Parts: sequence; C-alpha cells; structure tokens
Amino acid sequence: MSKSVSYKHHRFPPEIIAHAVWLYFRFPLSLRLIEEMLLERGIVVSYETVRRWALKFGPT
Repeated sequence: MSKSVSYKHHRFPPEIIAHAVWLYFRFPLSLRLIEEMLLERGIVVSYETVRRWALKFGPT
C-alpha cells in the first residue's frame, strides 16, 4: 500500500519541490549546488529546505 504524497502547507508549488528532489536523487549534486541552480531560475530557497524536502519526499 503506497502512501500519498501531500504538498499541503508548503510555501513552494509541488512542481518546484518535486524538481529539486528529483535533481538531488537523479544527479550527483550537492544541496548547495541545487540551491544555486534554483536561484539562477529566480527561485530563492535554502539548501537546508532542499535537504528537508529530500528527507520528506525522496523515499516516495
């Protein structure tokens, strides 16, 4: 039985969260590099936030 992923109560849209988590697990990138990549696209998010997203949404 699979647990449903809920993006409720998050500041960023699900597409941004999913993209950041995908980058982290798909490529050998550091959290700070992902932070910089998102910043280049105008998305201001800290590497610590990306780490929390990876812990919460990564395994699913």
